[in-house]
Amino acid sequence: MRKIDPDPRPLPLERQLRPLLVSMIAIVMLVLLLTWFALQVQVAVAGFLNGESIWSKAQKQAIIELYAYATHGDALNLRGYQENMRVVMADRAGRDAVTGAHPQPALARRAFASTGALPQSIPLLVFAMQHLATAPYISTALRNWRASDPAMDELPGIAQHLQALYAQPHPSPIETSVEAARILRINATVAPLADTFSRSITLGAAWLARVLFWSMCSATLLMLAIWLYFARRTLRALRGSESRYRTLLDGAHDAIAVVDAGSGRILEINQAAEHMIGGSRQQISGRLFASLFPEGLPRLDDAAAPSAYADVALAGNGDRVRHVAISLSRNQWGERAVQLAIMRDMTERLRMEEDRRVAAEALANIAEGVLIADAERRIISGNAAAEALTGYSVSELIGTPLDALRSQSTGAALDVALWQEVAYVGHWQGRVQSRRKDGRTYPERLSLSAIRASDGTPHRYVAVFDDISESEAYQRQLEHLALHDPLTGLLNRAAFEQEAARLLIDMRRHGRGAVMLFLDLDGFKAVNDSYGHAFGDQLLQQVGQRLQNQIAGQNRAGRIGGDEFTLLLCDPGSRDEALPVVRKLLLLLSEPFHVLEHEIFLSASIGVSSFPEDGDDPATLIANADAAMYSVKADERNSYRVYTKVMQASTRTRLTLAGELRQAIARGEFHLVYQPSLDLRTRKLIAVEALLRWQHPERGEISPAEFIPLAESLGMVRAVGAWVIDAACRQIRAWLDAGLPMLRVAVNISASHLRHLQFVEDLRTTLQQHRCPPEALMIELTESAILHIGERSRHTLAALHELGIGVAVDDFGTGYSSLAYLKLPAIRTIKIDQSFVNGLPDDANDAAITRAILALAQSLGLEAIAEGIETEPQLAFLLAAGCLEGQGYLFARPLLPDAIAALLAESRTPLTSGAAPNAAMPG
Repeated sequence: MRKIDPDPRPLPLERQLRPLLVSMIAIVMLVLLLTWFALQVQVAVAGFLNGESIWSKAQKQAIIELYAYATHGDALNLRGYQENMRVVMADRAGRDAVTGAHPQPALARRAFASTGALPQSIPLLVFAMQHLATAPYISTALRNWRASDPAMDELPGIAQHLQALYAQPHPSPIETSVEAARILRINATVAPLADTFSRSITLGAAWLARVLFWSMCSATLLMLAIWLYFARRTLRALRGSESRYRTLLDGAHDAIAVVDAGSGRILEINQAAEHMIGGSRQQISGRLFASLFPEGLPRLDDAAAPSAYADVALAGNGDRVRHVAISLSRNQWGERAVQLAIMRDMTERLRMEEDRRVAAEALANIAEGVLIADAERRIISGNAAAEALTGYSVSELIGTPLDALRSQSTGAALDVALWQEVAYVGHWQGRVQSRRKDGRTYPERLSLSAIRASDGTPHRYVAVFDDISESEAYQRQLEHLALHDPLTGLLNRAAFEQEAARLLIDMRRHGRGAVMLFLDLDGFKAVNDSYGHAFGDQLLQQVGQRLQNQIAGQNRAGRIGGDEFTLLLCDPGSRDEALPVVRKLLLLLSEPFHVLEHEIFLSASIGVSSFPEDGDDPATLIANADAAMYSVKADERNSYRVYTKVMQASTRTRLTLAGELRQAIARGEFHLVYQPSLDLRTRKLIAVEALLRWQHPERGEISPAEFIPLAESLGMVRAVGAWVIDAACRQIRAWLDAGLPMLRVAVNISASHLRHLQFVEDLRTTLQQHRCPPEALMIELTESAILHIGERSRHTLAALHELGIGVAVDDFGTGYSSLAYLKLPAIRTIKIDQSFVNGLPDDANDAAITRAILALAQSLGLEAIAEGIETEPQLAFLLAAGCLEGQGYLFARPLLPDAIAALLAESRTPLTSGAAPNAAMPG
């Protein structure tokens, strides 16, 4: 850290730091010298190790090669021996040239160079052998080296003798063996000496490394101690002046910065400046002083202006801006010209002024009205919103009591307790009634607060108020929606039950009765599916309006979901008195509805339960009336039933059956039987109608008339229909794989299943999965279902026609129809309903209708199938009228697949009366 000395003639910093610099240079030089010396020593050690390796290897290899020559006489071994022996003798010559009485370093260098030693290590190797021959380990290594000389000197004589022996045509094995034994004795002598030599060289290198390491450590520690001595003296001198300067600088409350006049960079700051700028001295020192001020600051460019003062914005860390008053003055800091900047933070003062300005502006522009009153609660000021809400200008309101235009909801003046609460608690909030200048009143949300003086007494009152007319209207709308059905405006289920519970308590208290009606629209689902949900919603609105028009007095009506409605009749309160109302409702709902230029006919089924005979709470009464309604649905519709206990049992049975129906497919309880359809002329089997059966594990076989409507009400009819189609296609494939002739199979499909978006795609997938020919399958739809056919269903029928699947109209002639649907390409067959066949041939009307249907089919190119043929006279009439295909118990009851297969196998044998196979199923 730079020293700031108050002495006008401070000692230059360079002179104070000179001892530290000199000592540091000395340490660096010593380290470099020791490093160089260590490098040289390492090179010498490397030379020793390299030389040891060359000599030891050559000595061992010479003995090995000579021994091999003695045993085998191979000239290559002799040459190997000679080459290695030359290296051994060269190393000995170099050693003796250095360590002899008259050292010859040049001769030693040439000798070592001829052995392949490292060139860089040869001079140091010679130096070490000449001057360190008596050092530890090295003297031992040289002594062992010389000790091996006599044994090695025997090898040349042995080699010459062996050479002479192998020069003879038949060398003596005895003599070569003797020489080989001599070589082994020499090796036994030389090998330990060579190992000792190698070990001494290695230990010597380790010893030398330790000496070198500790020498360098000692020298470094010595120089470090010297440097620390000089550093302590220098720092002690600096610390005194630094402490005086820092105490003076940090003691100031204002931020102070010393800035270099030339570069404009910060040299020093105090603690107040650290806090103001937002950083430490180390982070801030060296930064451009001008960079702290995004809007700039005054400069001292003119010598005649030694100081300046300004209010500027200062940016600290994180771009936080402070507003400061800054004073700049020129000063001398030793030999350096500087600017002394003294800064005072003005941010808080400016913020308070800005807060007051914003508060005043907010008060003027706030959406709520604000009035300020004095201690006597007389208005002294207000905002624009107060003028807009009251119709009075602020000047007109000044001096007016704060509660002059306000009253309680009852019209009475504001309670004294209200002002006492404001005075003691400090605030009050509530709803009051306020009056405008034009005399109109409106509901107002008023908040009163007290501003206290220093003695704790209220000094000012602040009233914040708003017109809540719209919010209260919206709240009433929400409350209405929470209790009423948004479509029809009738009570919803929860509100109806609450209101019914309240009325029943009143009826019980007065000893009177009541009647609960449960009303369900007949055929609404077909209308909704055919014309769309928007159409159905408008129809429900008209139904709700008709019901609402019949409600008076204590009677209540509600919509509890879908097309189901409930009515509680308290006027009349007895069942007998309520039944005329029920009949009137049936007539009312049977009248046509006009929706979007369509005339729609509906009917209703109504269940009736009585209070207290059939239940003493709304839930029980609704449940019992619901049970009675389902009894109507099951029998006739467009009627009503009065609840009996048997109906509740029937409802429980129905609920149980509904749960079991959901599991029937997964448990494999469904199966198909097939009603044969014959050529009436030959009585041969040409088609079948697939009929669904449910074999319940406990109740036995359940009639489709019981569970199909239940499936429709549960939304399971699509899953059931898909199962029937899949089972029929699988059976068609089984008959074809058995080699039987192709048989047309008719499958009954509900209108809702036909209207499903995936119907055609699912049917195509099933046909492909079972490899079923499309012409083998026929879809049957009831005439009543086709009556409500919509645009989506028309597209579905067109897709079936393209797929090659025909459609039959079941129960033809029993619905209300314009017959326009018979022109659709997919319609191929019409089925004469059993109700017309039953009266043949005696009933003239049935006979006329049947002939008309057959004539119509022939004219349109359609096939006609008669249903329910049970007698020979019926068959004779149909044949005479031109009907070619029919089905009925006269020929066979519904059959299992195996029985149909048997009939197909005997297809040439006609079915006669009573000829049905034993596998027939009851129809």
